Amino acid sequence: MKTTTFRLRTVGSESITDITARCAAFAQDAADGGDGLLNIFVPHATAGLAVMELGAGSDVDLLALLARFLPADDSWRHAHGSLGHGRSHVLPAFLPPSATVPVIGGDLSLGTWQSIALVDLNADNTDRTVRLSLLSDGAAP
Repeated sequence: MKTTTFRLRTVGSESITDITARCAAFAQDAADGGDGLLNIFVPHATAGLAVMELGAGSDVDLLALLARFLPADDSWRHAHGSLGHGRSHVLPAFLPPSATVPVIGGDLSLGTWQSIALVDLNADNTDRTVRLSLLSDGAAP
């Protein structure tokens, strides 16, 4: 298994960050033309991952849905930090902190419009780490 991490800074408010290119570059290098499974993991209690279409309004729609479903108000028992911070701790129950994508011939096997996105509602922590791990078939290409 080959593993790497990278860091990114989110915008400090509700955000969706496309990490597809970084995932694809790692998969291409780590798979060396072979097949495998890429696991993407965000080791944070307040962020999640989504495999979805980005742009064309889908990302804005997701943030709007999350704002309605997980409002940034004072109703959360987990109440430290900025207003509504508790919702960030509930987010990973709906958008998990990990995703697995097949790698075929060194390429991510995503659908035509699919991207890999880090979803972050936490304004209190904008410094994020993403761990990428490729479990390969071990076969030479």
